[in-house]
Amino acid sequence: MSFGVLAFLVALALAFDFMNGFHDAANAIATVVSTRVLKPYQAVMMATVFNFVAIWVFQLKVAALVGKGTIDPSIVDHYVVFGALVGAIAWNVITWYYGIPSSSSHALIGGLIGAALAKAGPGALISAGIIKTVMFIVISPLVGMLLGGLLMLLIGWMFRTHTPRRVENWSRRLQLVSASAYALGHGGNDAQKTIGIIWMLLIAAGVTGKDEHVPYWVVFSCYSAIGLGTAFGGWRIIRLMGQKITKLSPVGGFAAQTAGAVMLFTATSLGIPVSTTHTITGAIVGVGANRKLSAVRWGVAGTIVWAWVFTIPCSALIAAICWWLGVHIF
Repeated sequence: MSFGVLAFLVALALAFDFMNGFHDAANAIATVVSTRVLKPYQAVMMATVFNFVAIWVFQLKVAALVGKGTIDPSIVDHYVVFGALVGAIAWNVITWYYGIPSSSSHALIGGLIGAALAKAGPGALISAGIIKTVMFIVISPLVGMLLGGLLMLLIGWMFRTHTPRRVENWSRRLQLVSASAYALGHGGNDAQKTIGIIWMLLIAAGVTGKDEHVPYWVVFSCYSAIGLGTAFGGWRIIRLMGQKITKLSPVGGFAAQTAGAVMLFTATSLGIPVSTTHTITGAIVGVGANRKLSAVRWGVAGTIVWAWVFTIPCSALIAAICWWLGVHIF
């Protein structure tokens, strides 16, 4: 693998990371914007800072699973990485254009699966890592929904003797904390997926050994890229996440973000690449359903779920096509 090809693929991976922040910015700030606790530009800058601060908080367990535990490292070459990244980026662009909050994380996993299958067949897949990732497509939104609903019940019980105005004032302050925590978890989980891809690429190119620690410049670059992507924000998706699924109050926004942050911190500590999109969507649905089931626009939620279902197979298909094009044309 020439230096030029390696540099191009690293740049492409960082472009995906930037798009991940751009695409998933809504996950961290949609609720705090829709409840008018912060203005959009204030929320974006807060999320950007905490996306980057995550570099000093979390170990690189998610990066290890993506880089070494998803597909067989021995079949990885520049064509596989190219197919995986283009498949993930293409699916992100499609869903961003239509304002659908799909998962950048699972688009990347789908891209890896598609490119690996195209090159070496099913034997190239590491079932343990893929099963763990696919399981959390279901687990993360369900846990987010359960935690969001339980937090709303707990807050209602704890503040039952307080006036609604006082509860709202406290919730607006606490939402700053919960939004910051969610942005921290978002950066910690999502930036590591790109770290894993670049790590995989460097091992394949012989730049670093598979038993060596990931180079620090890779870690710094990936956290910087996702932070910059968040700074630009994905405004189409922010509107859908913050307004169309259910109408949120500051109390509901705090409960949803806190539930999502707990889920992200837990998954990142365990080294599981989860979808921040799935997690916060589940939490928002749980908060809305806690008031009454009709408070949730189930048609909108259903559209989002279908996007989740199609993300891995669609990004895998695009990645397989791009792998073939890369091998036969470039």
